[in-house]
Amino acid sequence: MRSKNRVARVQQSLLGSCGCLFLLALLVGPTAKGQQSRGVDITFAPSSTAIHWTLGDVLHTVRGTFKLKSGSIHLDPATGEMTGIVIVDTTSGESGNSARDELMHKKILESSSYPTITFRPTHETGKFDLTRDQTFRVDGIFNLHGQDHPLQLIVNVHPNSGSLNLTTHFDVPYVQWGLKDPSTFILRVDKDVSIEIEATAK
Repeated sequence: MRSKNRVARVQQSLLGSCGCLFLLALLVGPTAKGQQSRGVDITFAPSSTAIHWTLGDVLHTVRGTFKLKSGSIHLDPATGEMTGIVIVDTTSGESGNSARDELMHKKILESSSYPTITFRPTHETGKFDLTRDQTFRVDGIFNLHGQDHPLQLIVNVHPNSGSLNLTTHFDVPYVQWGLKDPSTFILRVDKDVSIEIEATAK
């Protein structure tokens, strides 16, 4: 009789353990899927982001910089969909020549009226992998001088100790996009400005 009771208790214990494991699986399973569906959040810090611009003319090449104001992007690796915004401080633009910079801000960028330049990513093409070097395309909307323009970026990514090193290069046809052409009768400048970005994101 004792033997039967002991067997019964063992069976009940096993059933109870299986039940607990089943309940745990129900609780943990959806959470893991939820974490995957939440995707990847990428944050850019102004202190670890360098934005360089280059503008050529008939005499020499002008180089300068802008400063990042903020940047936060959400990526769903399953669909490639992206949301968020990267904001550049237009007023931070400089070339090392105060007279030229004053003209750039007053006549070309009109920084007092348009203090930011933004990029809103919408979609990523390519298999995003946090464990290896890769190159992928990002489609989005580039806002300059208050106007939206579609833009595609080719982004190079290098994982580095829990962060991502990213680089990209693209040209902005600023005259075509409605900004004033700074060329004069004597000095002719390019109608496109080249942008290079190096950033460390988390």
